[in-house]
Amino acid sequence: MYTLNEQNDITSFDEIVEPIAVRVAKPRCADGHGTLTHLFFSDNALDTSRAKAICGKCTLADDCLAGALDRAEPWGVWGGELVENGRVVAVKRPRGRPPKNPRPVVVIEEVPIPPHLLADRSRSERVA
Repeated sequence: MYTLNEQNDITSFDEIVEPIAVRVAKPRCADGHGTLTHLFFSDNALDTSRAKAICGKCTLADDCLAGALDRAEPWGVWGGELVENGRVVAVKRPRGRPPKNPRPVVVIEEVPIPPHLLADRSRSERVA
């Protein structure tokens, strides 16, 4: 397909349209299969700490948190922060009566995802 520009020069469509970015940043939590979803929406403090550790090393954490706050997400870990009722909270209060002595905040380093749970892109290459 060819078009005319202001100087009446014939140019191809590929010269007019800017190329689409080949490499787009991908969130660390999105493996394509939802294998980590239970960590990001859990009531367990250990699971939410693991989710925060995964988000802590993600380059898209700020955008993720801003998007969750704009959408007023009802709960979950978004951008390394715990969100409840559309607001960032430090610690999610567990069900039941509060303890007499406050519980310590659980901080956990990221646990590597086992290789068999990762989306294997080379699988289609091995089958072919």
